[in-house]
Amino acid sequence: MSSEMSELRRRGAAGGEAGGDHERESAGDKDVDEDEKLGELDLRTDLEVPEVVPATDSTPEIFKKALSGLSSRWKNWWIRGILTLAMISGFSLIIYMGSFMLMLLVLSIQVKCFHEIITIGYRVYRSYDLPWFRTLSWYFLLCVNYFFYGETVADYFATFVQRREQLQFLIRYHRFISFTLYLAGFCMFVLSLVKRHYRLQFYMFAWTHVTLLITVTQSHLVIQNLFEGMIWFLVPISSVICNDIAAYICGFFFGRTPLIKLSPKKTWEGFIGGFFITVIFGFIVAHLLAQHQYFVCPVEYNSETNRFVTECEPSELFQLKKYSLPPLLQVILRKETVTLYPFQMHSFALSTFASLIGPFGGFFASGFKRAFKIKDFADTIPGHGGIMDRFDCQYLMATFVHVYITSFIRGPNPSKLLKQLLVLQPEEQLNIYKTLKSHLIEKGFLQPSLRG
Repeated sequence: MSSEMSELRRRGAAGGEAGGDHERESAGDKDVDEDEKLGELDLRTDLEVPEVVPATDSTPEIFKKALSGLSSRWKNWWIRGILTLAMISGFSLIIYMGSFMLMLLVLSIQVKCFHEIITIGYRVYRSYDLPWFRTLSWYFLLCVNYFFYGETVADYFATFVQRREQLQFLIRYHRFISFTLYLAGFCMFVLSLVKRHYRLQFYMFAWTHVTLLITVTQSHLVIQNLFEGMIWFLVPISSVICNDIAAYICGFFFGRTPLIKLSPKKTWEGFIGGFFITVIFGFIVAHLLAQHQYFVCPVEYNSETNRFVTECEPSELFQLKKYSLPPLLQVILRKETVTLYPFQMHSFALSTFASLIGPFGGFFASGFKRAFKIKDFADTIPGHGGIMDRFDCQYLMATFVHVYITSFIRGPNPSKLLKQLLVLQPEEQLNIYKTLKSHLIEKGFLQPSLRG
């Protein structure tokens, strides 16, 4: 019994010492407990993502009255059809106005798509009043555009830059300036972090950067394709548009078999019908456009007239050639040869990608919308949704075209190299000349000068 009492007293003393230690440590543990509670709160609210407010019906009243007697299925058909024709007509007008207007169109679409995606993020987490979120998002958009379009100016407008000293400084240190601007935004983001919303703020930081990757990078590639020749811009874009329309029509009238759960309205009949119609369409459009310098010549800036010009001697891709047909086609067509533009063979590859792989950009967008329980990205275009709803496949197509050109079409470009040399300082140009001369002498292409 006495041994038990002594053991209890030892435990009590130890407990008293531990209690004292506990009291001394309680102040430090308090902050840890608060952080854990805030972390649990952050996790709980992240899982309970509020639904986005449904988009309002933006259909003009004149359409509602004119189509009031139709079912919702046919009403949507007519609205989509009429506005599709209107958009195609407007796009054709911009093509007629020239390359510069097409570039402005691409930039406008990019900004609008960025706005639609960022707005979804803002609405989904609208219960938080995050500091600087939208301001920093638009700031990063400006920084990334400054970087990409500055690179374009350096590549394609070297002679224009050479005549203006203030622009030479901006081009020479362009990447350093771009990185400095981005660092400023990065530091502002770190300074804006709030203890209660660390995780959410990093979610939004990632959201902004993924949106920039989807919109700005891809739109820059679209403009790069345009500079290779308007035909590399028009055939891919028109193929995606054709596939979208053809798949919708085939699915509307003949669709029975669901294609993918992400898009319940998409059918195998529409997918297959869209493929064949798109390939034929691309082949015909390529033949029509390849006949005109306006579409096939690379877009270049003329510093003397301050205008974009599309004048050149068409390359072999856009000159008619005879091809021997396979034996089976010779029997069917009763011809041994056929005359085509080589570009038409490339258009087959572009059309195939637009109809088989391009729709996966739309499926990706459908999955994104389902994740956040929204029908469309916005209600900008009645019957079509937002701008992003119409260009979800175009961005994927732009990347493919750029990779295709660099892999199979484009060769060394001496004129582009000369333009880059013009931007350098005279002493740098002289050093490059001396280095090149000595290298050519070593290879035996030039004879050494007799003068010592």
